[in-house]
Amino acid sequence: MRILFIGGTRFVGRAIAEHAMNLGHEVTLVHRGNNPVPGAENIITDRESGLDALAGRQWDATVDVCAYRPHQVDAVADALGDRAGRYVFISTVSVYASNIAADSDESAEVCDTTAVQNNADTVAIDAQTYGPLKVLAERQTLARFQAPLIIRPTYVIGPHDYTMRFPTWVQRIAEQSTVECPEPADAAMQYIDARDQAAFVLGLLQQGSAGAFHCAAPKTTFGEMLTTIKRALNSEAELVWSSAQQCENRESEFPLWAGGESAPMLQMNPAAALSHGLRFRDLVETVIDTYAWLGNQQTGTAHTS
Repeated sequence: MRILFIGGTRFVGRAIAEHAMNLGHEVTLVHRGNNPVPGAENIITDRESGLDALAGRQWDATVDVCAYRPHQVDAVADALGDRAGRYVFISTVSVYASNIAADSDESAEVCDTTAVQNNADTVAIDAQTYGPLKVLAERQTLARFQAPLIIRPTYVIGPHDYTMRFPTWVQRIAEQSTVECPEPADAAMQYIDARDQAAFVLGLLQQGSAGAFHCAAPKTTFGEMLTTIKRALNSEAELVWSSAQQCENRESEFPLWAGGESAPMLQMNPAAALSHGLRFRDLVETVIDTYAWLGNQQTGTAHTS
């Protein structure tokens, strides 16, 4: 296949692009030039200033990993039309309403978009607007493309995670004798390795599948995740648990923590994805590879995408 990526140079997108190249597909990436991908065709431009560089060309699939607003979906549709091939929109479980039930499937109620409906092009993207804007972008995806794929991951983890959410815990447990952890240890947690998500997306394209899919391994707990990190690294670190009340004003110190609650968005039902070929590696492998990446970063031998 000839696959176009809008973005695709960092973490989530790069994992999909590299997996596509490993499978022998022709990969073209449209990006701003910060992290070109070796072996791919790199078209340097800003999606916001126009996609004229794509004129007259055609792809079998387009994977959009950096559309956060509905007009950005429109821009790809306007520039390519049917020449985009199958359109893949990388979304998020943040599209769901906060009061959905645990173990919800892809038909669960989405969050209210009223606050961003009239200023979706300009409103600042933050924790309150991110989900509603993605809802609007999903709707535009369905309106502008035939049989699109919509991928809704939970937390994406693994090597090359520039957000440092998961790598921070790996590094702390590997290198500190005592690691403060926010309670409750049994709070729900759900994640997917970026490389497993990449394989899933390429598999869906090869199958010709369409629709929305949760991309996540079955739920676990925050405490089990940290305990597995410790076990994978043969760490002797002591995990010291502090109450949610002690930690509530220090959220930035505890990445991936849901503030002491079992958020429904971290216990989504992945049955549809599993039935369409999603496979996930043991967390131990992700931990080991992430720690190796951290070490390479410190010696300057790893890219930061």
